[in-house]
This record gives sequence, C-alpha cells and structure tokens, in this order.
Amino acid sequence: MCRTKRGLARAALHRYLGRMNDISPIPVPVKPERARKPDWIRVKAPTSPAYHETRKLMRDKGLNTVCEEAACPNIGECWTKKHATVMILGDVCTRACAFCNVKTGMPRKVDVNEPQNLADACAQMGLEHIVITSVDRDDLPDGGASQFVKVIEALRRTTPATTIEILTPDFRNKHERAVEMIVAARPDVYNHNLETVPRLYPTIRPGARYYASLRLLESVKRLDPSIFTKSGIMLGLGEERLEVHQVMDDMRSADIDFLTMGQYLQPTPKHAKVIEFVTPAAFTAYAGIARAKGFLQVASSPLTRSSYHAGKDFAEMKAAREAKLARAAAKA
Repeated sequence: MCRTKRGLARAALHRYLGRMNDISPIPVPVKPERARKPDWIRVKAPTSPAYHETRKLMRDKGLNTVCEEAACPNIGECWTKKHATVMILGDVCTRACAFCNVKTGMPRKVDVNEPQNLADACAQMGLEHIVITSVDRDDLPDGGASQFVKVIEALRRTTPATTIEILTPDFRNKHERAVEMIVAARPDVYNHNLETVPRLYPTIRPGARYYASLRLLESVKRLDPSIFTKSGIMLGLGEERLEVHQVMDDMRSADIDFLTMGQYLQPTPKHAKVIEFVTPAAFTAYAGIARAKGFLQVASSPLTRSSYHAGKDFAEMKAAREAKLARAAAKA
C-alpha cells in the first residue's frame, strides 16, 4: 500500500512537471543595445571648477545651452574654457528630429529679458566669439527670427568687440522674411546645418526639406555676401561616400564658406541608431576633398560639432578670405 501511494505520488509529480514544461516562459524585457563607442569618440566627464562656474552662470541668467540639451560630448572641454553655445527661445522644440535630444512639445512664451541676459553673460565670460542657436519655433509668426535680431542688437550694445555666430533653424515656410531680418542685423557668421544627405531626410529630419535649407543659406549670400555662411552634416547615419561628396558640391553651389563634419552619436535608445563609427582617417580624407572643392574653412573629425572651436575657426576663415582676396587683387 505504501509503495502504491509512493507510485501514485511520483506519477502525479511527473504529470505536474510535464504541464510546467508545456508552459511558455515569461519573456524578460531586454533593453535595446546601443553601439559601443570606439576609443577615439570617448571623452572624460567634466569636473573642472571652470566648468561648474560656466554652468552656474547659465543658471543664474536663466539661459539654456545646446551643450546640455543636445548632450554634446565636448561640453567639458568647452565649458572649462568658458565657451558655451546659448540656445534661445526656450528648451522645447516644435519638431521631433530622429537625431536630436532636445525635448519636443508646445514651447513657453518668449522671454523678453533673454537678449540682455545673454549679452550680460557674454560680457561676464569675456567672450571674443559667441554662438547663438535656438529650438524650432513653428508656433511663432516669424519662427523666432525677431528674437535672434534682438539678441544680436543686445550683444552689439553690451560687448561690441565680440564676434557673433548664429545657428538658426530653417524657419519653415517663412524663411525669406526671417533671413532678411537677421541679415539686416549683420551677424558675422550665419550657420544653418543640413545635418545629413537628402536620401535620409524622411527618417532623420522629417520636418525639414534639404533644398529649402540650401536656399536659405544661398539667400544669406545674396542679401549680404560679406557675411560668412556655414553648414554641417553628421556622419554615421548610413550615408554613402558619394552622397557626402554631392552635399559638398551642393554647399559650394550655394557659396557656403565653412563646412563641419562630425560623428553622429545616438542620444537615447529611442533615437536613430548609429550605423557606422566613421574613423578619424576617413574624416581627414573627407576634409581634404572639401578643401579641394573650395571651402574657406573645414572642420572634420569624430568630435566636431557646429560650434566646437568656433572662435578659432572663425579667425582662420577670416584670414583665408583675406588671403584669397589679396591673391585675386594681385592677379588683376
């Protein structure tokens, strides 16, 4: 009897285990993997006292920076040198580009004190060259162009020796009037990034149009040829080499003076993936081709960003133009 009970219990256990084997295991969520960064793209976390001083100044003046919002890898180096790219018109963008870490939504009201606060911060930092960018503000009638004008005017009043570089959005469907307003305020450099090759616009920059951005930059030169124009693209999004060469040709057709090229880095798992980490040697090769095509200045490296070393690059670009004009005069 005892053996029979043991046999029945053993059989029941086998049936239970059999049923358990038929049950599919509960899937464990797996975080999407992000491509591991190669050694040449890694940077140290910022720790210097000057970095924290710059950060405090930005907070005290109520200013936003693209350095923070876009998670720029060069923030430690730039802020230690008291260089910062100020982002006007708030920290909320009306677009949702697949590469950008700036938050998307309905922006707040434009801060009327922002232009003077920015100019005061520039004076306090003793900047010789400043870069001002903004979020997209499709909600505003002029796309935010008038705020760029007010910032330029405040800088000219407060720190007239500082050279001014602006990095604007595309002012979708209103760029002609917006560009006229800003060019009349006479920044030293007008930057607008194409970001990537035309084929990738539908997935990477869906709210923009490649040729509209080219026309914007072309119109700056038409209105005032003395203003330097600048544009940049990210590499590593799946673009082909010949597509990059074509973008260079398109830029030169629009008479763009300065080209920047840098490695795209995926800000979060929700953003576009890195397809390739382009080697430093490949960036150097692209730079050689760009210079051969006639750009006055080229910045091309994995860590290059629109405003990285902007002051030094501006001085070199200005010297390159002067040398070019001197050669032309000598031949005349």
